[in-house]
Amino acid sequence: MNKNIIVLFIWDVDEILKKHLKKSLKCLSNVKLIFPKELDEKVIFKLGVDADIIIGWRPSLELLRGSKKLKLFINPGTGIKHHIENFRKINKTKKTILVNGHGHAYSTAQHAVAMLLSLMNRIVSHHNWMKDGIWRTSDDKDIFSASIQLRNRNIGLLGYGAINQYVHKFLSGFENNFHILKRNLEVGISPACRSVGTGRDSGFNDNKVYFYIENDLNKFLKAIDILIVAVPHTSKTEKLIGKKELKLFGKNALVVNVARGSIIDEKNLYESLKNSSIAGAALDVWYNYNPKKDKDGKQYPYKFPFHKLDNVILSPHRAASPFDDLTRWDEVIENIIRFAKGRKDFLNVVDLEREY
Repeated sequence: MNKNIIVLFIWDVDEILKKHLKKSLKCLSNVKLIFPKELDEKVIFKLGVDADIIIGWRPSLELLRGSKKLKLFINPGTGIKHHIENFRKINKTKKTILVNGHGHAYSTAQHAVAMLLSLMNRIVSHHNWMKDGIWRTSDDKDIFSASIQLRNRNIGLLGYGAINQYVHKFLSGFENNFHILKRNLEVGISPACRSVGTGRDSGFNDNKVYFYIENDLNKFLKAIDILIVAVPHTSKTEKLIGKKELKLFGKNALVVNVARGSIIDEKNLYESLKNSSIAGAALDVWYNYNPKKDKDGKQYPYKFPFHKLDNVILSPHRAASPFDDLTRWDEVIENIIRFAKGRKDFLNVVDLEREY
């Protein structure tokens, strides 16, 4: 077992989480948790000099370089694209492992499914009509009021990490086929299901599952009418879905994005929705996270007026809620325990070349 492990947290950790972390790690006498009283850059830099593990979201390159003992950096969330360049630089001179967290995967998958069902059943539209005193019990053909059945749809899971695996499980009772596109078919899939483009019994009721590799993107998109995006944000997935790809869906297609906004081209997504080239979208991730207020004091995280469309569900990047769920820290705790025991098999190690 390693001795004198210093774990530095570089944000203002609330008291409930502090107690949870201390309680979960109290069996490790060699682990010291450091929660800075001040988040001043100089204070953090000084504490980082002795840190073996640093946990946080946006460390500066200077902090990483100055933390001479640093061997493991834990990013508690899935978004790590902003880390890649700095960790590539750091690893030229010292081995520093970057891991990310999937503790919010269940919540994010639940949110994705909730948005999809809300979109298909027009929940928000009818809620707003009733608030305005409009009593409508039947479907109007000239507006987006009729529900869309989920039965017998071809659901496409773009990416098959922790989030979309939960989505697959949650939606498995709706009598659908599933189409899964992932980079490596040999990882994260049972041997009985490793057949590209061939339906196999995956253990989810009677649904058939079809697998595709990244070069089969067009084939994958042609085969589906619901797309759920939960793929890592990398240089390869940036604007992965553009004008050409959106055209492959067809007018009945629905899109749910809980990954990153920029994976789907903003202009082409808006125009596809406005022109009803696709049936609808449910979006939790956006394009501008520092929106300026307009003349009415309103802030919109996009260039195009998605909020004026009737076939869209808007969500302000909150799929990971509840954010105070302590179980989401289980992976972080487990990685600290493994480090303290001298193990190297950390959970969710980021491949700096593949960017996730």
